[in-house]
Amino acid sequence: MKIILLSENSIRLEPATGQLTIEAESANEEYSPYQMFASGLAVCTFGVMQSWASNAGIDADDLVIDVAWSFAESPHRIGAIELSYEWPSLPPDRAKVAQRVAELCPIHKTLQQSPQMTIRAVSPVGA
Repeated sequence: MKIILLSENSIRLEPATGQLTIEAESANEEYSPYQMFASGLAVCTFGVMQSWASNAGIDADDLVIDVAWSFAESPHRIGAIELSYEWPSLPPDRAKVAQRVAELCPIHKTLQQSPQMTIRAVSPVGA
């Protein structure tokens, strides 16, 4: 797989052989926490869709996923996420099922039902 940093507020996941790579237009561009977050959603969605496709005998080699987001304030956070996919070889009669499959991604489900989160300081060993 390949993650392409499209902008400060969007990424694209494309299938590729080998290990996951991250590409940007410039070598000076940093991979932000927001892009990492969106990449996790894209990889998760791709994984469930690819698994379903494999079991259904459908080729997913041309499945591309884009994730874009915008911010909200008070507090500053991601306020909206749009995930879209392009899958030219998907048979038209399987499009509705593919849409439902995309929504099965556990990260997507986590975003729909916020988990309890705890942040705590840990004392160094021996302190």
